[in-house]
Amino acid sequence: MQLSFLRDYHESLVLALARTMPTIERGTVADLTGLTPQAVSNVLARMVEEGVIAAAGVRRPRLGKPAAVYRLVPDRRWAIGAHVTRRELRLVLADLAGVVHASTTTPLPADFTPGQLLHLLVPGVGGMIDEHRLERIKAETVVGRELIGLGIGMMGPLEQADGRIRDAHRLHHWHDVPLAALAASELGLPVVVDKDVTAGVTAEAWLRGAGFRDAALILVEAGVGAGLWLNGAAHRGAHTNASEFGHTVIQLGGPLCVCGRHGCLEVVHEQAADPASAAEVLATGVVNLIQTLDLGRIILAGADLLCHGDLYLRAVERAVSTQLPGADWLDVDVTLTTLGTDVIAAGAAMQVLNLRHGVPAPTTSRRHPRT
Repeated sequence: MQLSFLRDYHESLVLALARTMPTIERGTVADLTGLTPQAVSNVLARMVEEGVIAAAGVRRPRLGKPAAVYRLVPDRRWAIGAHVTRRELRLVLADLAGVVHASTTTPLPADFTPGQLLHLLVPGVGGMIDEHRLERIKAETVVGRELIGLGIGMMGPLEQADGRIRDAHRLHHWHDVPLAALAASELGLPVVVDKDVTAGVTAEAWLRGAGFRDAALILVEAGVGAGLWLNGAAHRGAHTNASEFGHTVIQLGGPLCVCGRHGCLEVVHEQAADPASAAEVLATGVVNLIQTLDLGRIILAGADLLCHGDLYLRAVERAVSTQLPGADWLDVDVTLTTLGTDVIAAGAAMQVLNLRHGVPAPTTSRRHPRT
């Protein structure tokens, strides 16, 4: 067990470098990862055999021996990501580098049921598999364009460990629904379910590299949420229910929210008089979040926000510079997502790839016993 963990861990370190560098070589990998040259050689040999990296020539320095150079083979492994909103189902296909190659959108019925979602999800995934000639995982001998699995990003509350939707806000048919198990049974594929915002911030982390440490992705799309990336990793909380940013109260005695409380950020934002006022409401919430967590990056996303992207960007930047105590020395980078409306689905796909090729997580469960 321990040897298997170390092997996977070492491969994940090498793959992370291969994803972010044009080419890699043994000496550079050893210097950047702390692995011994012999360990790096073993890892590189296994990864060449698996087909995820390939020889890319030889570097000949002025002094010393020539060094073999390797590159990532991104089309060796693939994942499909799904973003389930209250209005539509978005599917994307991403390669091992996290690059999105295809994207489709299908409207969902109002207050859709699990069966209605699966009725659209299954043929949508199947069509993407057929169109791009992907091979489902069947055995260790798969050598073509291997599909790792399906990732689904959806609103919560949910339990990420087993992909169970607890009570999706504003959807009446989603109480204790084992979405991951249902989708896996229908598709014959590994399925990972996570909160939409956590999937989105994962996509941003993949694209931005190791410098992406303490950040939040703010999502406005038929609701308000925040995906948290703290100390270089996704933060889900004790019950995998972190990121309910929209259900923090900003107006005591305010309007009734769908969660049952009054004056939540989400409902105050929705009832704002115009987009400019809504942006100001969100900006105040963002400052509260920065004050709480000392974030260095804010990424703004979501179809409803991106319709007025520049307006929201200016409002949040202005709030950070004027409402944040110590703004003269607290450096907070505020940007719009570069993945547009694909960010959640793309992140869900990257989470699947990360299960196979990312740093292995501890095997102990974080779920709390019910009393």
